[in-house]
Amino acid sequence: MSQIIYIPDKPPIPPDQQPTVNVFAAVVEPKLINNLVRCLNRIAPLENLRHVKRVQKKHLEDGKTLIALILCLASENDSDMDAMPQDVQEIVTSYQLSAFITKVCKEAATTKEEWEEQCKLWPTSYHPPTYNIDGITGFNEEDTQSVFGFMRLAVELAQSNKLIVNAAVIVDPSAKKVIASACDHHVSSENASMSNAGGKIDFRNWLESVGSHLDSNGATIHGNLPSSASLKTLKQSCSTVSCLYPWQWTDQQLQHLSNSCCWHPLRHAAIAAIESSAARDRRLFPTSGTIGDKSVETDIGPFCNLAKRQKTNLENAKSEEKEGTDIEGICSKSGRPYLCTGYDIYLVWEPCIMCAMALVHQRVRRVFYAFPNPNDGALGSVHRLQGEKSLNHHYAVFRVVLHEDVL
Repeated sequence: MSQIIYIPDKPPIPPDQQPTVNVFAAVVEPKLINNLVRCLNRIAPLENLRHVKRVQKKHLEDGKTLIALILCLASENDSDMDAMPQDVQEIVTSYQLSAFITKVCKEAATTKEEWEEQCKLWPTSYHPPTYNIDGITGFNEEDTQSVFGFMRLAVELAQSNKLIVNAAVIVDPSAKKVIASACDHHVSSENASMSNAGGKIDFRNWLESVGSHLDSNGATIHGNLPSSASLKTLKQSCSTVSCLYPWQWTDQQLQHLSNSCCWHPLRHAAIAAIESSAARDRRLFPTSGTIGDKSVETDIGPFCNLAKRQKTNLENAKSEEKEGTDIEGICSKSGRPYLCTGYDIYLVWEPCIMCAMALVHQRVRRVFYAFPNPNDGALGSVHRLQGEKSLNHHYAVFRVVLHEDVL
């Protein structure tokens, strides 16, 4: 059955198996809460536990309310109250508190189910994602069929080669239109042993030939490979998929493999599709700009570096704002797209770190891929680049599991 699986920013953890840390706490009288919280926030702030509420309220059977307060963090081996910081110990002594050690959840909840489980230990805050990218909470029937259609197009593009390669298709979802497409670029393209009689790759037969299958969640399982020979077959048959083995181009033995094909170390399918999209923009929106007193044409080759336009003074900056220039939008006033802002990209294989970062720089909105990358996957299999908070752009990632009839 075909399905679309959202890949969250962090690996999923069963709600009842969330990591915890120890804290010192104490039961206090309600009238002391405000003063103690202000004091403890100053001398023992919970910097890495901002999702944890400092106060816990429990309603007892007799109608009374029991209030407990987190004093400070405790290490895993702390069992002695003397391990508390001196300032906190003074508060405990001054107010004659009876301190104890308890556990709180280490990470903020990412789902309501996680949050409900966390509150069984100690109250926490739950803040659902503030961004609203279509598909995170599900797809309607029309969008679902559109996603399946574009992913089939990417698979067909990859199957059109005599080698096992990755393919990328960039789509404008607002118009449901293909902007650019490309496969891994190779130095040579000789016959490959995994091609079928029609010159295409049968992905389903290929997965079965190396002992892999799909589990109930749509993940590819490689753990049942019967022998080292199958592992060798897997590596050799996939050696032409650049994202699966991004460093293999440095291995000189690759040149000696029979019927081998050397792919370009930088021109992976995603990168090539991005270049094709940029070439399309230059063709459809030929413009000229100025740098200093010199006029330069922006319609130049894909490997040239364009100098960034610099705002020379405040007056120019204000005039640009009045003209409605919006580089973060999909199009500027001239109608030329800003990179790939708002676009989707469909990949047969999960991208490597290099390709995933290129998609960040291109402001791609959503990334869809069909097969996971167990070696160097950047979006779920090995790393989760989409959850890196230090990046200035984030996209949503989805795994598209197609029915075997289309593979």
